[in-house]
Amino acid sequence: MKMDTRLIHGGVFGDPHTGAVSVPIYQVSTYKQKRVGEHAGYEYSRTGNPTRAALEQLIAELENGARGLAFSSGMAAISTILSLFNKGDHLVVGDDVYGGTYRVVNRVFTRMGIEATFVDTSDPAAVKEAIRENTRAVYMETPSNPLLKVTDIEELSAICKEAGILLIVDNTFLTPYWQNPLDLGADIVVHSATKYLGGHSDVVAGLIVTKDPALGEELHFLQNSIGGILGPQDSWLLIRGIRTLGLRMKQHEANARRIADWLREEGRVGKVYYPGLKDHPGHEVAARQARGFGGIISFDAGSAKRADQVLERVKLFILAESLGAVESLISVPARMTHASIPAERRAELGITDGLIRISVGVEDIDDLLYDLKQALS
Repeated sequence: MKMDTRLIHGGVFGDPHTGAVSVPIYQVSTYKQKRVGEHAGYEYSRTGNPTRAALEQLIAELENGARGLAFSSGMAAISTILSLFNKGDHLVVGDDVYGGTYRVVNRVFTRMGIEATFVDTSDPAAVKEAIRENTRAVYMETPSNPLLKVTDIEELSAICKEAGILLIVDNTFLTPYWQNPLDLGADIVVHSATKYLGGHSDVVAGLIVTKDPALGEELHFLQNSIGGILGPQDSWLLIRGIRTLGLRMKQHEANARRIADWLREEGRVGKVYYPGLKDHPGHEVAARQARGFGGIISFDAGSAKRADQVLERVKLFILAESLGAVESLISVPARMTHASIPAERRAELGITDGLIRISVGVEDIDDLLYDLKQALS
């Protein structure tokens, strides 16, 4: 089946007991057992729930993986992955990752004795140089957040395999609709499913998929032990959101391409970051390893004051701390999603006070362009 069909017919489809075409919401905490240790596949909903299991099977199929796992947030999923590692282990982490990822690595897991080096993963030589004897994994986003750097997944996979370490890829921005990191050699793919997969600003969730069943089982042990699982209501909402992912992602990208082209010609903004632009440093890699360029654009308004003027004038772009929803969202990463990164570090990376990130929604493109034009005038 092709992706648009798999989104609708993949995973657990419907309910064989009633004929319902929607997976039921199993609002239950425990399950009757025939005898001690003999049950119908479920014993306690932290360990497993039929609605969550349907979602986990669906995302595993969409990412061409062996095991899917659903969590109460993207950060719960990331933290569970990081719990694979032990005191004294070292990680190589992308220098342009979501601020919450930077925070949990740098201020939580380092307290537990896990070391981390932040490098530009779009530079394979920098990754190779950062790997030590005690390195256990490379963690990266592509495209990255918020500067839209593109990393060659296959090239990093070869480096990781040579070093005998894991490659973990955050695929939130492109989703399995546009990109499948496991097919390119990654070991683990993670999503903030709050974003495009849910798509409607009504659910907070995280998803993990592994290529190796044994690694999936190890992560399930951690999922059950730590307990940051996704509830059945939110699992159902996420399944519902995924069914329309293809329709939404195509519209997100079509709108984003138009806006990125217009911003490039707009004389009142600085640098525009979008992998779909042919002069983007990662354009060729993105075109080779993904089927689309996504719906996220960043551009430099020039200063914090100028950025604030834009935020005050937009009518359709909603000032909010998220992305990937049907409605267009706008934010200033330096003071919102990436505020937890020290100012000097943001300056090094190029996350300026005037950098604006927009999550292009599925509204009529003419209305979105008009809104940006009047805000920048």
